[in-house]
Amino acid sequence: MAMCEHLSQAGDPPARTPEGCEECLADGGRWVHLRRCLECGHVGCCDSSPAKHASAHFRATAHPVIQSFERGEGWRWCFVDSQMG
Repeated sequence: MAMCEHLSQAGDPPARTPEGCEECLADGGRWVHLRRCLECGHVGCCDSSPAKHASAHFRATAHPVIQSFERGEGWRWCFVDSQMG
């Protein structure tokens, strides 16, 4: 399967909140794993976390690609095409 255009065109912006999930830090929440938006650098918590801020960010902005923001992981996910990269 060919890589989708969103994954092939994804950027590499710096994390806006490298210390953790932007919304959880603001409201005292907790996270399991972190994801970084490759369009704007938003750091959100994964779908295993209580608030699922990374997915909520996609629904609010339509920014299609996230990347794991965990040490030693580099995988990416396109929400639009449900494809790993």
